[in-house]
Amino acid sequence: MEHDRLFEVIFEDESLLVVHKPADLVCHPTKGDIYSSLISRVRLYLSSEATGAHMINRLDRETSGLVLIAKDKETARLLARQWESRSVVKTYRALVLGWPERDTFEIHASLGKDLGSAVYIKEAVCEDGTPASTHVLVLKRFEREGKPYSLLEVCPLTGRKHQIRIHLQSIGHSIVGDKLYGLDERYYLSLVDGTLTDEDRDNLLLPYQALHAQSVSIDLHGERRTFTAREEACFEAFHAAYPDLSHLEDVLI
Repeated sequence: MEHDRLFEVIFEDESLLVVHKPADLVCHPTKGDIYSSLISRVRLYLSSEATGAHMINRLDRETSGLVLIAKDKETARLLARQWESRSVVKTYRALVLGWPERDTFEIHASLGKDLGSAVYIKEAVCEDGTPASTHVLVLKRFEREGKPYSLLEVCPLTGRKHQIRIHLQSIGHSIVGDKLYGLDERYYLSLVDGTLTDEDRDNLLLPYQALHAQSVSIDLHGERRTFTAREEACFEAFHAAYPDLSHLEDVLI
């Protein structure tokens, strides 16, 4: 088996497999080939061990980064308990439009169904929704082709559907390349029906939404372990060549 076609392995022992899921790969099985979902690739990688594999966390199709797979039921139970108790610390990197006014802040906004959207799965900030909180740290403010962008470190304090993407959109800083919560949800609808044009792709700036699950800290075998995964190439290239402008007095509005 050509393991390099499957995923990057970040960590592995007898009970746990930690992988870097690439962008544009779904976690769950699809009608595609044996490489079309993360779980199918996990089964190929683990071979005879695959029957006991349990995916502990999941990422959206276009979100890259860390996914943990327990190799047995006991490890799955222990890790699921940590997720439920919120003892797991997860950090994401996000590239967003514009410059937030503060260097660090929290977003507290309840989330629920977006009743005004043509997209069934879309959520939104709503008063009667489920409480959600996100911590945000600005790592870098930069300009690219005369337009302002920011690199953020984001820590979801709760685990709601599309939480990071919605919260950042709600404060006017949508994630670069986000087809559903970005410039216009029609980009998402065009992607689904196969009519996304080259002009649309140019407007989106990146082929996938610039959200990356960078680190996860858990308790494993009696000690605290932190796993990390580097940003994907197109994500890093979007900001790496541009200087940080946060020190300039006129950056903040």
